[in-house]
Amino acid sequence: MPLPSQKKGRVIFHIDMNCFYASVEMAHNPSLKGKPLAIAGNPNERRGIIVTSSYEARAKGVKTTMPLWQAKRLCPELIVMAPAFERYRAASTEIFRLLAEVTPYVQPVSIDEGYMDVTEISKKENPIDVARRLQQKILHQLDIPCSIGIAPNKFLAKMASDMKKPLGITVLRKRELHRTLWPLPVGEMYGIGKKSAEKLQEIGIETIGDLAKKDVYQLKAIFGINGERFKNRANGIDLSPVDPEAVFDFKSIGNSQTLIEDTTDKVVIRKLMNSLAEQVEKRMKRKTVVGKSVQLMIRYHDRKTITRSKKLQMYIDNKSDILLIAQELFENHWNKEPVRLLGITVQDIEDKHSIGQQLDLFTYEEEASKEKLYNTVNQLREKYGKHTFKQLKATEPSNTQPRTSFQKDFLDDYRKLK
Repeated sequence: MPLPSQKKGRVIFHIDMNCFYASVEMAHNPSLKGKPLAIAGNPNERRGIIVTSSYEARAKGVKTTMPLWQAKRLCPELIVMAPAFERYRAASTEIFRLLAEVTPYVQPVSIDEGYMDVTEISKKENPIDVARRLQQKILHQLDIPCSIGIAPNKFLAKMASDMKKPLGITVLRKRELHRTLWPLPVGEMYGIGKKSAEKLQEIGIETIGDLAKKDVYQLKAIFGINGERFKNRANGIDLSPVDPEAVFDFKSIGNSQTLIEDTTDKVVIRKLMNSLAEQVEKRMKRKTVVGKSVQLMIRYHDRKTITRSKKLQMYIDNKSDILLIAQELFENHWNKEPVRLLGITVQDIEDKHSIGQQLDLFTYEEEASKEKLYNTVNQLREKYGKHTFKQLKATEPSNTQPRTSFQKDFLDDYRKLK
């Protein structure tokens, strides 16, 4: 399917579900409506963390990522529920089905938000009317509120959808940025995290307007190519298309490598796994993605191949976590026969930016999840010695062949709609 023209005159929607998990629970059980509701990991434990909450709870100070004990102190009447993953997936599937009825140019970016290119439709009908009708259809059919941003590009549409919640429809026009976007604190700009905002403030950039006017060479000196991207976006420039196929580009990042000689030598195997995990981390950092599942491939001397994976309760993107899970899988599933090839893949990939503020599916309870990793480390250290996870030098094992990456094909929820 050819993408719409990227010339001037595009009309882009950003659809963002309001308090998605809480809204789905209210739709499932209407008696929860109007009450302070929070979705939290391990709700029966004091250290549980708030995943999302209703507006009634937020009015009492309850916020995403807040410890559960603190939320209950602020709001004693808070109703706390554990996440119902399949319920949220089912609701997301229905939402994107409704979006696809409006236009084929729909690009999901997370379970509860996506972009739509309605340029052709807007030639026949006012985009605000289209947005209002879609918003009401989702509300009436699924009982889930959403906000819609309307703009000439994806960045501005994303910023617009955040400006009015719940059930907001906001239009951002480039000619009005000096009064609608530029007065906002630079930390509220999509794509700029806390650390980047602090660096910008150190050079006198307090608002998005300050960023829009800043010398691009000074920005690039600090942020590299992202500095220019920051400035362009602050000026309302974003040429990226709404690409329905982008969701299928990759959902896993992995590397595999064949050993020159089949081996049972754990030193050689450990060095290879370290190298593979390092390469996977580099690719993930380059693509600015995180994942929540690790898969290990083992091919034996007789070419028999097995794959084993472990799904996590948090997103990871660093070598140490990737290597730890891969080593756990290896110790649990290696049959002691000579190994010909090893592969490590991180699956269930998501863009870091799309899981920033509202924790996306399974990203809650980071600290609790880390405890499982620590327990595994301790168990393996007890079995193989305290230096089991000693940092290895980033050198190529001398008896290996060039590595290749591999990916496991799969169909995600959205693809099933097509």
